[in-house]
Amino acid sequence: MFRPKIPTMPTPTGLGTPPVVFEPTAIISNAGTPPVAPTPPTPVRPTVQLTPGTALALVGGGTAVVLVLGAVLVSLLLAVAITGASVAVCAVVLRSLLASDAKRR
Repeated sequence: MFRPKIPTMPTPTGLGTPPVVFEPTAIISNAGTPPVAPTPPTPVRPTVQLTPGTALALVGGGTAVVLVLGAVLVSLLLAVAITGASVAVCAVVLRSLLASDAKRR
């Protein structure tokens, strides 16, 4: 029950396709014309040119991203600090309640 069952490999029943026979062809060289020099490929995309306005927009966008990420990270850190402080206050209150209950007995 707990032993794995290994499948058996099926045996081939025969050839699926007949072998293909390649026949050689004669190669005729053309020595009369000189080889054509390859032309360099033209770029598909136009080159990007940074104007002062574009550079200013990139700097402004980057600054906005850094400020937003900083605000998010600071708010997360503040939330963790407030949660930790409230848990500590709850622990102190519970400790004092349990200690005063133990003194009364």
